[in-house]
Amino acid sequence: MQKTSAACARRTVLTFLATAGVLLATGLTTAAHAADKSFTMGFAQVGAESEWRTANSESIKSTAKAQGVNLKFSDAQQKQENQIKAIRSYIAQKVDVIAFSPVVESGWDTVLQEAKAAKIPVILTDRGIDSKDTSLYTTFIGSDFVEEGRKAGRWLLENVKPKGDVNIVELQGTVGSAPAIDRKRGFEEIIKADPHYKIIRSQTGDFTRAKGKEVMEAFLKAEGKKINVLYAHNDDMAIGAIQAIEEAGLKPGKDIVIISIDGVKGAFEAMMAGKLNVTVECSPLLGPQLMDTARAVLAGKTVPKRIVTKEGIFPMDVAAKEFPNRKY
Repeated sequence: MQKTSAACARRTVLTFLATAGVLLATGLTTAAHAADKSFTMGFAQVGAESEWRTANSESIKSTAKAQGVNLKFSDAQQKQENQIKAIRSYIAQKVDVIAFSPVVESGWDTVLQEAKAAKIPVILTDRGIDSKDTSLYTTFIGSDFVEEGRKAGRWLLENVKPKGDVNIVELQGTVGSAPAIDRKRGFEEIIKADPHYKIIRSQTGDFTRAKGKEVMEAFLKAEGKKINVLYAHNDDMAIGAIQAIEEAGLKPGKDIVIISIDGVKGAFEAMMAGKLNVTVECSPLLGPQLMDTARAVLAGKTVPKRIVTKEGIFPMDVAAKEFPNRKY
């Protein structure tokens, strides 16, 4: 009887220790997962059309790598159908969260309803959408494009005083995209206060240097020395336009005042060379903010529906001082 009791006691102790070990191991695994907060994100990028976009993609990729996030990244080459295909692929792969920068504002409801049905949260970055159903996305992180246009307009009114009509040509971004629509709206909202400021030509340059140069050549051919100001919706188009202006025998930054948006290093180099007058900042470094927001959403926390990044404006006279601080 004593041997049997002793054996039972030993078995009880071993069972307890085994159970405790399993519980401890489970606890450690859970704690480790909580500590690293790893998750899978599907990100559908617009493309690689500019210095800004390249920096934006790098910020997202490097932050994901540094934080141990499993990032599935796709490049839509500026085509909406490619972004929709990528988002559907992420839904099929059952990622934890989907993020994307919409190439255009409209046409997203169907695919986002599919993500919602799959209970996968969606975060918009850089650009918004025009859907009336705001439940289709959790939050939108990015710049206030209308305010960027206003900043450009205010700088113009404060620094280029009319001695008659001020003739402006405008290089717009991709047709139907949020920054193109909003940057135009904000700029026009400000300059309409003075009828001397007139937009005499406006056309898309698709946010690229090559297209910016091509369209500026057409503007110069049509209007010539009548052009006083160029307003470009991004720095890359402005840099392309600078080439066209120089090839036409004019001095960019002097004969034609140039205002652009983004604040990339190329714009600062152009300002230091006296060829670009001012750039309105639009930071592409959204990676850390995106990953932090995704973690908060996945943890069940409430996040603002709109998260606006803080940005400045940099005229030519501060370019040399500010240039060493630029990260993109």
